[in-house]
Amino acid sequence: MNENLKFIFVLAAFLVLVSSLELAADYAIYYVLEPENQQHLVAMLSPRLELLVELKVLVLAILGVVFAISWQLYVKGPLKIVEGIRIILNAHSSYRLKPFGPAGIQALARAVNDLAERGETLAHDLEIKVAHAKSSVEEEKNRLAALMSELSQGVLVCNRDGRILLYNERARQTLSVPGNVQGTTALVGLGRSITAVIDRNLLDHALESLQSRLEKHEADPTTRFVITIRGGQFIRVQMAPVLAAIQPSSMHQTAAAIGGFVMTLENITRAFEVDATRDMLLQSFTEGSRAALASIRAAVETLMHYPDCELAHRDRFLQVIHEETCSLSARLDQVTAEHADSLKTRWPLEEMLGVDLIAAAQRRIESRLGMATLLETPDEGLWIKADSYTLVQAMSYVASRLQHEAGVHELSFHLERHARIAELDMIWTEPLLSQHILYGWETDPMHAGGEDSPLSFRDVIERHGAEIVYMLDQVRQQPLFRWLLPLAQPAQPLPGAFIRYGESRPEFYDFDLFHQAGQTSELDHRLLTELTYTVFDTETTGLNPNAGDEIVSIGAVRIVNNRLLRYETYEQLIDPKRPIDPMSQTVHGISNEMLRGQSAIDQALPQFHEYCADTVLVGHNAAFDMRFLQLKEDQTGIRFTHPVLDTLLLSEVLHPNQESHSLEAIAERLGVKVLARHTALGDALVTGEVFLRMIPLLAAQGICTLGDARVATEKIYAKVKY
Repeated sequence: MNENLKFIFVLAAFLVLVSSLELAADYAIYYVLEPENQQHLVAMLSPRLELLVELKVLVLAILGVVFAISWQLYVKGPLKIVEGIRIILNAHSSYRLKPFGPAGIQALARAVNDLAERGETLAHDLEIKVAHAKSSVEEEKNRLAALMSELSQGVLVCNRDGRILLYNERARQTLSVPGNVQGTTALVGLGRSITAVIDRNLLDHALESLQSRLEKHEADPTTRFVITIRGGQFIRVQMAPVLAAIQPSSMHQTAAAIGGFVMTLENITRAFEVDATRDMLLQSFTEGSRAALASIRAAVETLMHYPDCELAHRDRFLQVIHEETCSLSARLDQVTAEHADSLKTRWPLEEMLGVDLIAAAQRRIESRLGMATLLETPDEGLWIKADSYTLVQAMSYVASRLQHEAGVHELSFHLERHARIAELDMIWTEPLLSQHILYGWETDPMHAGGEDSPLSFRDVIERHGAEIVYMLDQVRQQPLFRWLLPLAQPAQPLPGAFIRYGESRPEFYDFDLFHQAGQTSELDHRLLTELTYTVFDTETTGLNPNAGDEIVSIGAVRIVNNRLLRYETYEQLIDPKRPIDPMSQTVHGISNEMLRGQSAIDQALPQFHEYCADTVLVGHNAAFDMRFLQLKEDQTGIRFTHPVLDTLLLSEVLHPNQESHSLEAIAERLGVKVLARHTALGDALVTGEVFLRMIPLLAAQGICTLGDARVATEKIYAKVKY
């Protein structure tokens, strides 16, 4: 019940009780009088009845005032002390109560302050001892952080679900789009999913390869692949497993479980372009020079064989040599100047064992198509160049077409070396197919086992510089598809290729994410301490969204595992396409001139929505900000369906006896320093600090989960209307 309503109810009950007692006393006195005295009393009081009623009302009013004062001093006073004690214990140890009210209440407040002072002193002494004890660990961590920052390659560490728990600045730069503007979403951040950058299916394929190599106890349990990011950049990725801690109950397992993985990133776009340019130059010059060289050779051979030929013929041959030589020189100059126009993109390939490729294809075909597969005695030392992800997709696609169009239910694989290529055969028993059946499959987008690919079968073949032919095995009289793939030299194992669970990590880390459950839509049962939050704020042209006011700035910061990530913020100015109200401009300081040329709301909201992915939104007076976002749903197609928590309403839940719930008042109570007030990012940072200090206060009142917090604020939410 609301505190004001509770007070009114108790006051009314008190006055009704006093009135009832007074009436009962009057009736008792009247009842014990003799009849003559009763008549005499009535006759005496009847002319003065109005005065008596006024006196009774006055007495009740005086009693009501006395009751209200007593309520404030002896009921709300101790409740304020209780709220202050909870703040000291759970949020702000330096907070002190202000003595007020009667002497007893003031003495209680001073005693609480003395106790808090002593507790803070003891905690400070303990912190000094702990800091001294871990100074050596901090020194080592700082060395590792410095080492990470100086690495020429980007490094990412993720848990098994793909949530990022460590990265260095080089990784952020490598995966960013060239020419990023202010406000562009940071896809790399603690707690974010790496699937925002790497396709989920490709990541699963890489993890399967890691697990397979661990099971075979290979010296180099790593896998390599190439991805493209926004902007068309090529990134080479090397992935190594982080082994999970082995529990005593699982000591009998033969293969270590993957608890996460480390990825090193290298942007190979420039190197790839240089290699492709060199190859195209060589090809263009070679093809265009054959005719000229043939003419020169013929003229020279003629002059050598017939030294005594007529002078006219000799001059003609020399003229041919001169013209063809000039033609070659001109062609060389032209190719050098115009090679960029004739470049054709080639997909980078990585070296891998052929048996690993076949094993990956078998797993996919068996699990997604339900077909039986068999590997015949292969050459286990044969290395090939391949993009294993797309090649396995292509093999699954061929198996799917065989299954659905030819009724094939079992495949055999065979791998062997032939000169400078690898022959990988997909063999089945029956039926025989038309010689031209493969041509009909080449241009269709690949679809197999519920997974679609934008590439066609021919795209994959051309990407590998490979060929595939349909033929009949002459010995076994069985049909087969033969893949002709380029060979590669064996990769040399690298010492220390993987990092075991529990080793030291550099500066930006969050180990608890190793054990964090995957994000789901059923968040109400999750603890507040386990959730990931986006704390945000907006600045606007005015205070009335329904009257056409627009957003001019959005600022946000993320909270991951009870940590405010100040270096993973979002801040964007927005052109509202309308003037700013002068009163609003005096508050947030954003002028119309500052917004010219900035992103429109259509570009900003998709970026901000991506920044908020898989998080709970937190704001102060969040209903106001959410109303502005909701009004843009039809225009932008962006809907913010995230759960929302409001620090204004949570403060009313925590401290109903406090006079103010403004952001400044809450920050002062909880010991949060206010900086850059009335800027979107500044307010978001303050709100984030405030919310972090509210979480233990909520837990002290039994509000531990997101569902608990939403229920606690439900009635207050209903009162906020815009």
